Amino acid sequence: MKDQVIEILENLTGSDEVGKDLDVNLFESGLLDSMGTVQLLLELQSQCGIDVPVSEFERSEWDTPNKIIAKVENMQ
Repeated sequence: MKDQVIEILENLTGSDEVGKDLDVNLFESGLLDSMGTVQLLLELQSQCGIDVPVSEFERSEWDTPNKIIAKVENMQ
C-alpha cells in the first residue's frame, strides 16, 4: 500500500521528493494544493478503495506522505 500511495503522490505532484522524504509537508512545500487534495482523494478512492469525503478531510492529518500512508492503511 505504501508504494501505491507514494506513486499516486509522485504522479500528482510531479516530484519524486515525496518518495525520498516521507515527512515533507506537502502543503508548506507547495507540492500539493487544494485542487491536488481533491485529486488525491479521488485517486485513493479509485485505486485503493478508500472513501474520504472532502468535508471530513483535516489537512493537518494528511500533510505528509507518512501521514497519508498511515491514514490509508487504517481505513482498509
